[in-house]
Amino acid sequence: MNWLSPGESEALQLSLIVATRGVLAALPFAVLLAWMLSRHRFVGSIVLDALVHLPLVLPPVVTGYLLLLTFGTRGAIGGWLDRTLDIRLIFTRNGAALATAVMTFPFMVRAMRLSLENVDRGLEDAARTLGAGPLDRFATVTLPLMLPGILAGVITAFSAGLGEFGAVITFVSNIPGETRTLPLALYTALQSPGGDAAAARLAGMSLTLGVCGLVLAEWLGRRTRRMLGR
Repeated sequence: MNWLSPGESEALQLSLIVATRGVLAALPFAVLLAWMLSRHRFVGSIVLDALVHLPLVLPPVVTGYLLLLTFGTRGAIGGWLDRTLDIRLIFTRNGAALATAVMTFPFMVRAMRLSLENVDRGLEDAARTLGAGPLDRFATVTLPLMLPGILAGVITAFSAGLGEFGAVITFVSNIPGETRTLPLALYTALQSPGGDAAAARLAGMSLTLGVCGLVLAEWLGRRTRRMLGR
């Protein structure tokens, strides 16, 4: 990408890495929670649903601050990881991936849950009468029928992850080559004298990636639904 400076190319590459790690780390938990919230009613399900969607209504800076308190070197989990496993999340790209995963997690759960709620439960009941156990039914019936929601959720979360700013900068700061993702590079360009051209390029890139991600999510969702006859 000759039209991008080395720093801009680095920010783009880092954004892709962080968003990918965040989505892959959150995906199994999103599938499990979507299935639980859609198929089961239990004490505390309303509270769990509210907690899952909390990042959508909290200011991202607050989410980043809570991550800092929990996963920082003085936090309950972060301190234990640092002392026991020598794993430090604060000021690292893995920490940026964690912040991205937390902020985009509701998008995945919501898309998968909506897809699952449109699945005919009679198909699962039929599999049960044929002797399929719970795990069998989930793997061979429920999960394939959730596929449109999984694809849409993953791509939407990935696109949103590319643009995550508040939680990332609060939790892991703005370190070139380590945590300076695309939106943080845009913020830096806006704060720098003569950075208007770089800011325009980065903003255009962010806009293009966002539109492409949303279009791809919709196209894949429709195509998958047609393949499944829905």
